[in-house]
Amino acid sequence: MSSFTVVRSVNKRGCFPALALAAMLVGTSALGACRDSGKDALFEISGRLVVFNYREATLTYLVTLNPLKPIGDGQRVVTTMDNPAGGPPLVFGKKLFPGQTKVTIESPPLECVVKDRSYKVSIRIEGPDGKPLQDIETTMVSAQNQDMLPDRPLVVGPGYQPNPELAGHRDGRLPGGRGVSCPATG
Repeated sequence: MSSFTVVRSVNKRGCFPALALAAMLVGTSALGACRDSGKDALFEISGRLVVFNYREATLTYLVTLNPLKPIGDGQRVVTTMDNPAGGPPLVFGKKLFPGQTKVTIESPPLECVVKDRSYKVSIRIEGPDGKPLQDIETTMVSAQNQDMLPDRPLVVGPGYQPNPELAGHRDGRLPGGRGVSCPATG
């Protein structure tokens, strides 16, 4: 399993500075993931991150792929990820373009991520006809629980004004929390 490092900035008052866009948990280059790396492989995983964005109060998964062969016209990547909030897996895709030197896959914002729990990620490269060309399997593991994020974005608008929803709550915590019911952890 990969090791992760927490990057976090706190000012003298204990609040996260508005200029710090995100604190990240960075996976080491030794991924330790199962993947299709045969001689016919089109891509290999070159990086994985669990991204905690304090300013926006979001958490996303980020996976980067390195093309091992030129990307063909009409190829696309379809990603299926465990949904930490329960329910059906998250499935999303994007078109690939010839000449890309890397492919970045970012999940939608996630809820209910639990420290040290593995979440499965399946990546399928498809041809223009939708037929699979390569399947890649990996996992994402966070070194922190998602509850370390504020309940709402800390700032809003183009001028980064303090979020009025958090007035009187300097720590970013609201009495009702994030408003999400997470599955029991056990």
